[in-house]
Amino acid sequence: MHRVGIIPFDTKADQIALLFVTSQTRGRWILPKGKRKPGESQMEACHREGFEEAGVRGEILEDFPCTVVIGKQGKNGKQDIVVTYYPFLVNKQEDDWPEKERRQRHWALIEDAPKVAYKEDFLAVIEQFQALRPWIKEIAQNRKSAQPDKR
Repeated sequence: MHRVGIIPFDTKADQIALLFVTSQTRGRWILPKGKRKPGESQMEACHREGFEEAGVRGEILEDFPCTVVIGKQGKNGKQDIVVTYYPFLVNKQEDDWPEKERRQRHWALIEDAPKVAYKEDFLAVIEQFQALRPWIKEIAQNRKSAQPDKR
């Protein structure tokens, strides 16, 4: 089944950082993702998954989806699943969130992200994000300058 996820990021000056969370089964650094609930849009699912898994709220950059095939460890071994990730400009990071007791969070500069992320699954999505970096950065900076700082 197709899943959706987010690439949580923030910008400061010329730098971009990505937020990773640990997976529940093996503790690897991953990006938040999940299944859509009945009647839920892709964007609603992305916002929900971002808050449940990483405790973040923000804006989805809908024009830049990154679709990849990743491995998911299940009861019957490893399965390949298709996930469409959307860049997600974080504008608030909560101290308390639903999966706080089961996951850790870690910010990494985009240049360091390939060293942090579980390589087998996330190098392709990080490379897609990197290729879109000039446009993502421009949109993020425009949106951040239009809003007061909420942190």
